[in-house]
Amino acid sequence: MNRAQLLDAYRRMAVIRRMEERISTLYRDGLVPGFVHTSVGQEACAVGALFHARPDDIITSTHRGHGHVLAKGLEPRRMLAELMGKETGSCRGRGGSMHVADPSIGIFGANGIVGAGLPIAIGAAHALASGGQDGVVVAFFGDGAVATGAFHESVNLAALRGLPVVFFCENNRYSEFSRSIDQHPVPIAQRALAYGIPFLELPGNDVAAVADGMAEVFDKVRAGHGPFLVEGVTLRVRGHYEGDEQRYRERAELAALTAGDPLLLARERLLELGTPPGDIDELDSAADAVVAEAEAFASDSAEPPAASATDYVYAPHRAYTPEPAPAASDEKPSSGSRILRQALRDALADDPAVFLAGIDVAGGNVFGITRGLREQFPGRVLDTPIAETAIMGLGVGAAMAGLRPVVELMYLDFLGVCFDQILNQAAKLRFMTGGAVTVPLVIRTQFGSGRSSGSQHSQSLETLLAHVPGLTVVMPSSGADMYGLLRSAIEDDNPVVFIENRLLYEQKSPMPASGHRVPLGQARVARQGRDVTIVSWSRMLFDALEAAETLRHEGIEAEVIDLRTIVPLDRETVLRSLQRTNRLVIAHEAVVDFGVGAELAALAVREGFWSLDAPVARVGAAYSPAPYAPVLEQQWRAGPADIVRTVREVVAC
Repeated sequence: MNRAQLLDAYRRMAVIRRMEERISTLYRDGLVPGFVHTSVGQEACAVGALFHARPDDIITSTHRGHGHVLAKGLEPRRMLAELMGKETGSCRGRGGSMHVADPSIGIFGANGIVGAGLPIAIGAAHALASGGQDGVVVAFFGDGAVATGAFHESVNLAALRGLPVVFFCENNRYSEFSRSIDQHPVPIAQRALAYGIPFLELPGNDVAAVADGMAEVFDKVRAGHGPFLVEGVTLRVRGHYEGDEQRYRERAELAALTAGDPLLLARERLLELGTPPGDIDELDSAADAVVAEAEAFASDSAEPPAASATDYVYAPHRAYTPEPAPAASDEKPSSGSRILRQALRDALADDPAVFLAGIDVAGGNVFGITRGLREQFPGRVLDTPIAETAIMGLGVGAAMAGLRPVVELMYLDFLGVCFDQILNQAAKLRFMTGGAVTVPLVIRTQFGSGRSSGSQHSQSLETLLAHVPGLTVVMPSSGADMYGLLRSAIEDDNPVVFIENRLLYEQKSPMPASGHRVPLGQARVARQGRDVTIVSWSRMLFDALEAAETLRHEGIEAEVIDLRTIVPLDRETVLRSLQRTNRLVIAHEAVVDFGVGAELAALAVREGFWSLDAPVARVGAAYSPAPYAPVLEQQWRAGPADIVRTVREVVAC
């Protein structure tokens, strides 16, 4: 760094320092709500790491991310307005301190979940690399995140694919309230060796050293020699959060922190280079003025309108003209698996932004759905390690960067090992950025009981997903819907969990035309009737239709509705049917308790109350994990006979 560059770096650090100190006061005074984690003492890492970054580079950050976003170019006034919960904030007051973001300038967000930005970073890096750009992603994380699975999965996948990402660890020597030396058995440098990627340790309080070291790292990564692991050894002056009294630290340690102050070190270097003290003082005064102007702007800004509290949860779903019927064909009927493969093939052919990723997808995976697509679309069907968190994050980050990923979760039961990236990232990013970003991501997965797959491979977990605002949940039954809903999901600007039932993969039906689309959130009447409405979805629809045929011979005409999508829920179609039949039975493969059936029952007894002539009834599996032994599983799961028995009871009321 020459003197002019060091002056510029000092100026940037001074703004961050003054901003953090003022935020602390505003938080104390109740003008900044929520939680606040300041980065006092770590300014050299933020400014130095990004001193040579370009506007088209991308960062992901942490809950202690104020310095990162300011160093990347976020206006101080917009950041402070965000922290004060104002409409003029970078996220319209929806993100706050832990979730500051501005995707328009490559800030993919601070993050309240430790390590969660790392999988998103690899997705953004994939988007840059696949687009032929030489942009770089800098993924900031603290030393505490090194222990998370997200760190290991992300570094492993980035190394495997040679992605242009710099994993920048700000080692402030504390993981929340614990010393890092008590948390990790090996130094961070050995982590890099384990994954075969370069490592660089930098004195994180020396902004010139950080910037100079990162200049070389940027050059190497832009030249295709990424990823890189960098450790900036720094210090945390204040507590884990504002208000933390740091009783777990020795007084002598706290007293010694001043000696490593990055601003004091930079000031001393500037004086050694002959900079007049008055020039440095002017930068301090200018920083004070920037913070004062930001505070005035934020204080004068309006709060978000109360009526907008639920805005930005979803991007508008694409409207389609009435769905065309599947094309007549001389070909033999196609299996559900072949229809799904054709939908993916057509989506890849129609849109270069679409790509597939997941465990063994290049070879077709367990069920062969994606077989042959890698050869047709080189570089766009990506095999991944068994690393579900990294796979989901790859999808989230790539979607934020403008691609349309279709990632595969091999079994719906594996949801638990990667739920954060779905629950806290994909589902919430549009909302937390105030609509500044869309996440056009499809997560394909499958489920199905009835084949003795046991408790960990048989679960119907749509209710978990339906309870997360921001997600769209799709469960097709017919071949036409498999094609039309999957194409609609891929073209949608929201994260969609597309849940297939593996027992339907070999069900035969005509192959739909390539233009076939089914609107998301639109149920269909699969069978008309007058005496009772049976609502179902996925494979259970066929049990409902079989039950309806049995009931027909008893003089009971059942109307059967296929929901097709769980979210958005087509309440209108259900209520219209209830107005005709005056009775409602819901049948689903999941356990009865606390399920989607309960939501439909609540709908019926509130909005459809005056149409009801009998109690609402539900049919589903017993409230137990799925048994393995066939005789036990058959006793546990519901089927056509259970639906028939329940309908008889309802009609008899």
